[in-house]
Amino acid sequence: QVQLVESGGGLVQAGGSLRLSCAASGRSFDINGMGWFRQVLGKEREFVAAINWNGDDTMYTDSVKGRFTISRDNVKNMVYLQMNSLKPEDTAVYVCAVTPVSRVAIKRYEYNLWGQGTQVTVSS
Repeated sequence: QVQLVESGGGLVQAGGSLRLSCAASGRSFDINGMGWFRQVLGKEREFVAAINWNGDDTMYTDSVKGRFTISRDNVKNMVYLQMNSLKPEDTAVYVCAVTPVSRVAIKRYEYNLWGQGTQVTVSS
């Protein structure tokens, strides 16, 4: 079964850090771009960060630039999101996803496999 499983979420104070992990299983994704999105209850899922197939190209939404870093390990079939200087407005369910394309992808419709998500809560 092909699936993505996120971990690493939790409760953290503003200014703190968390590292999210996404484990891909069922097949290799080393030719696929991958991304992180987040969703707050009642709002649309929004793009956070994306990485291309070999990790040499990344893109971030403006609100997380300089604070978040996306990376991947194709040997382990993992993608990560290092989140520093967290703010209360970063509170959301964070979801990882895979796109059929090899480049960076920032639109939700470009992704066809999604995880269940991990909750991140940042207290003020």
